[in-house]
Amino acid sequence: MILSKLWRLYEADKRIQGFSPSTLKAYTLQFKMLVRELGDLDISEITLNLLKEYLAKQSDRLKPSSLAHRIRFVRSLFRFAYEETYLSSNLL
Repeated sequence: MILSKLWRLYEADKRIQGFSPSTLKAYTLQFKMLVRELGDLDISEITLNLLKEYLAKQSDRLKPSSLAHRIRFVRSLFRFAYEETYLSSNLL
C-alpha cells in the first residue's frame, strides 16, 4: 500500500474518532511534507532508518516543539498502519 492510500484511511479513521478540523489540517501538512521528502512509497519499503534520517534532517531547521509534533504524527501514522495490519511490524 502506498503512503497516499494509507493517509486516506488514516484520515478517515481520525475523522470518525472526532479529531478537530485543525488537528486534521496539521496532520495533512505533516503528511504532505513526509511525502515530499520520501516520495509516495509503498509503506513496506519504509524502514526505521529512513524515517530517522528524515526526522534528523528536519531537526536542523525546526524548533523542538515542531519536531516533536512531526515525530508524534509519524508514530501515529505507522502505529495505525500496524494496528490495522497494513504493516507486519511496528516501525516505531
